[in-house]
Amino acid sequence: MDLVIEGRAYIKGKLVQCCIGVENGRIRSIKKLLGGDEHLDFGDMLILPAAIDPHVHFRDPGLTKKEDFQTGTISAAYGGVSCVLDMPNTVPPTLTPRSLEDKAATVSKKAWVDYGLIGGCSARADPAAMSEKVIAYKLFMSSTTGNLLVTDDDATAKIVTSIAGTGKVLCVHAEDQKLIKTAQEANLNEHEKIRPSSAEASAIARLSDIQGAGRVHLCHLSSKEGLAAAEKLQFTKEVAPHHLLLDKHSKLGTYGKVNPPLRGKGDRESIFEAFRTGRIDILASDHAPHTIEEKEQEFADAPSGMPGVETSLPLMLALVKKDRVPLEVLVRMACERPAEIFGINKGKIEVGRDADLIVVDGTSMRGIAAKDLHSKCGWTAFENWDAIFPRVTFVRGMKIVEEGGLVGERIGRDVVARKR
Repeated sequence: MDLVIEGRAYIKGKLVQCCIGVENGRIRSIKKLLGGDEHLDFGDMLILPAAIDPHVHFRDPGLTKKEDFQTGTISAAYGGVSCVLDMPNTVPPTLTPRSLEDKAATVSKKAWVDYGLIGGCSARADPAAMSEKVIAYKLFMSSTTGNLLVTDDDATAKIVTSIAGTGKVLCVHAEDQKLIKTAQEANLNEHEKIRPSSAEASAIARLSDIQGAGRVHLCHLSSKEGLAAAEKLQFTKEVAPHHLLLDKHSKLGTYGKVNPPLRGKGDRESIFEAFRTGRIDILASDHAPHTIEEKEQEFADAPSGMPGVETSLPLMLALVKKDRVPLEVLVRMACERPAEIFGINKGKIEVGRDADLIVVDGTSMRGIAAKDLHSKCGWTAFENWDAIFPRVTFVRGMKIVEEGGLVGERIGRDVVARKR
């Protein structure tokens, strides 16, 4: 055995004191006692599957003053994330086989954790042409960063049915552009009024009316109304920490401007309760960084989005410690379900899976500080919030982060390319 990792491991819903044997990057044995070339004993610390974050915007290529694939994947590793799925609204957008190949060539030289690339959708391009090399697709039903908006019902139906034929997941930013107002906005409350929860519910209803829809995944649910619409359907769904923990009354100004918007306390509490009780499929950061200079503009001009890939899991681990979120719910939504939905050989501690693991010391809770984070954007909406960061992050059995430092090598691989 190349490596043996010992500790209290989360296996089949229980914490078990055991040894995990790793060979060639995969888990080969799980037993009470194992011998190996290298043995790491973490005592009573928790060994959990590393998280999979299926919704990040690492801004590479074209917008790398905000983030790039190196800083983004390093941030992911520090946050206990061993695999990310990157969105297509870059410059140029990932809409064609050529743009996908160019992006893949760029990011493959920078990745510290594993990744998949998500293909974009437009009324002009055939998304199925990229099907063999993308992990999934993204459809924007409302305006946000970039210019990938699709509003026409016929074009939307054509895209949805085309992707259904590929068998790949279609991730959807579900806000109905027709219900988004054009009024001037000066604060978070006005931003929420311009993009009402009815727009979220309407977009979900429009999707449900399309005959032949395949594997639809609803990104970043933000409202009680949207949640109610989603729960009537077979679509999978995700939530982001900012919609779980922040609302439009948070004193964040432009730093809290996101799409879909932060909403009221009632919406936040409804989303959190659905998350806590296991009615959501996936926890995803929607890591969407912008520079401090961009965020310091007047509210109407400031871009929407906030960073989160490094803080998402640590925030939730702190809530587990405080008994606000069950550990089994967090592991299912941050690890198991993303692996199942997107077909990634990670997310569980079981024989045959990639040895993507984190080591967690439950006594190491501390306040989040932007100065200690690794995103190029240099800020966080969760300054001083309690978090538990992993002591060690393994990707395919190799240490990437240990005791607050970057170690090992840059080993990130495209999870789709590995299958071919």
